[in-house]
Amino acid sequence: MSADSRTTTIARAWAISRADGLVLGFTDHDRALHFAGIGFRPEAGLTAQAVVQGAGLSVDNSEAIGALSDAAISEADLMAGRWDGAELRQWEVDWTDPAQHRLVFRGHLGEVSRAGGAFRAELRGLSEALNQPVGRVFHPRCSAALGDACCKVDLTRPGLSAEARVAEVAAARLVVEGLGLHLDRWFERGAAVMLDGAAKGLRGQVKNDRALPGGRREIELWAAPGIQPEPGDRVRLIAGCDKSAGTCRAKFGNLLNFRGFPHLPREDWLMAPDAPQPRRKRGFDDLDTAPIHAGS
Repeated sequence: MSADSRTTTIARAWAISRADGLVLGFTDHDRALHFAGIGFRPEAGLTAQAVVQGAGLSVDNSEAIGALSDAAISEADLMAGRWDGAELRQWEVDWTDPAQHRLVFRGHLGEVSRAGGAFRAELRGLSEALNQPVGRVFHPRCSAALGDACCKVDLTRPGLSAEARVAEVAAARLVVEGLGLHLDRWFERGAAVMLDGAAKGLRGQVKNDRALPGGRREIELWAAPGIQPEPGDRVRLIAGCDKSAGTCRAKFGNLLNFRGFPHLPREDWLMAPDAPQPRRKRGFDDLDTAPIHAGS
């Protein structure tokens, strides 16, 4: 607050960072600000409601609202999922001396909705992770993700991933060529990662994988990419895993790291009429009360 004018000199500033390293800065001040190595533009790219922060481990509750424009956050990038989980920081800053600033919120973008040329994004604070269930599920199939720290499969091994070029595109269906020889359905339940073009960096889960005559391959994704690739774009296909112990052993040679319990009985085991019943634990009423004779 300025003592002479009795008007506030506090403005708000936001920085939003994508996973690919792109950082955008916005402010509600009418001039650009610069601090923390970020330039904050006075554009309609982003505004925010007042941040509500609870004490203790309460989840921060806020909302970001912005205009969809190519100069800031484009609708195409939002639809493609490039802003999913992006980090957002909010400061209060003295616009007469931007070195005087205070971080008031840090979190990530949650659910994003679009309407009327604008977007509305939920902000999730750092304590949001504490709401996630923690623990291990005991299930016959593996609980690890292929290639993660628990699985330990090296996806750069020959045969587990391959590059190809897109030949045809129709919504969630891709026809690729130049992939090389792989078994039919080898990439089913795997992933397709776009390597260049407008859809560069987008990732889709493979639903069906079929070998076609002439060395081509038909790849069907579970959902169409937010930005459609073009013929000629490069794509990397990653082998799929159905989470079974047999596939882990035969396809990946990784049974030692299998994170499932393949010998668990099925859920209907106890209800089957011919299933062996579990042995009942003996209790006090099961004790043999016959007299004990000397020498017996």
